[in-house]
Amino acid sequence: MSKIFPFQKRLKKRKCQVFNFLFYPDVPYDNNGSERSIRNVKVKQKVSGNFRSERGAEIFAILRSVVDTVIKKGGNPFNTIRFAINLAAAKKEFLINRLR
Repeated sequence: MSKIFPFQKRLKKRKCQVFNFLFYPDVPYDNNGSERSIRNVKVKQKVSGNFRSERGAEIFAILRSVVDTVIKKGGNPFNTIRFAINLAAAKKEFLINRLR
């Protein structure tokens, strides 16, 4: 069976998602932004060989996602990360004091 027929079927089934860019000007018509976002991970893998642990890869992905999102929204990634760290510290201190 040709690969074109299953492809056509998927396009018909997901036509609302595939053609969102026609109706919403904020939706890009390509996925270059997504490809640029994962480029940092691939560069890190090439330079260091790989991540030392799965948890390290998860933390890198979370931080990279936050930084990329803040940059795309025009914010300051340093201030955002500092805010998140301060918030986590305040939450931890609150919980410790509450349990005493």
